Amino acid sequence: MTKILIKLQDITKTYYGAGEPVHALRGISLDVMRGEMLAIMGPSGSGKSTLMNLLGCLDKPDTGRYFFASQNVMKLDRDQLARLRNLLIGFVFQNFNLLGRSTALENVCLPLVYAGVPARHRDQRGRDMLRMVGLAGREHHLPRQLSGGQQQRVAIARALVNRPGLLLADEPTGALDTRTSEEIMGLLQRLHREQGLSVVIVTHEPDIAYHCQRIIRLSDGLLVKEELVSQPRQSIQVG
Repeated sequence: MTKILIKLQDITKTYYGAGEPVHALRGISLDVMRGEMLAIMGPSGSGKSTLMNLLGCLDKPDTGRYFFASQNVMKLDRDQLARLRNLLIGFVFQNFNLLGRSTALENVCLPLVYAGVPARHRDQRGRDMLRMVGLAGREHHLPRQLSGGQQQRVAIARALVNRPGLLLADEPTGALDTRTSEEIMGLLQRLHREQGLSVVIVTHEPDIAYHCQRIIRLSDGLLVKEELVSQPRQSIQVG
């Protein structure tokens, strides 16, 4: 099995609106390895959010080649892309994106519903995931009854409930205080280590980026710098 999970070759993406075209990505080439923890940094408008959307198969590039687990993403139709996203990729966002009227357990189990997992199996897997992120006993709490850090842990459990090989985290600590951010990064590091996950984190915070094994920096749609982190920063372990 190849060690490369994702291969991007000369990826471009341009957005057209009322004004001048916006060249969000200008020929990005990047490999993401299986089991790697990678940070993407760059100022606002650098293309990092566009790159994250393309990595997550939420959008397609205009030109270039994208292979995910040896599949040519450019040749997949909408239904095939949706299945790839649901089964192989987990998403975590800055603002958690939890359903406010659903319990923690119901939020975690939602991807299993979309995947067609029988109800008798969904509940146990959801409970197992909440236990794994340190939230045993919080299954029936609504999001408003949880702290920001606990809500993000629910979101991480939801992202991983289908056992994907890739976790994409877009500013996962952006809405959290410093201590809670450290706890969440400790959790992601533990899951990366114990589950063999590939983790890609978009962040503007150097302290967060240096928890990863590699950092790439974007500017004006170009990959301008790559840094290997010999000793990633270690955080508080959760769960």
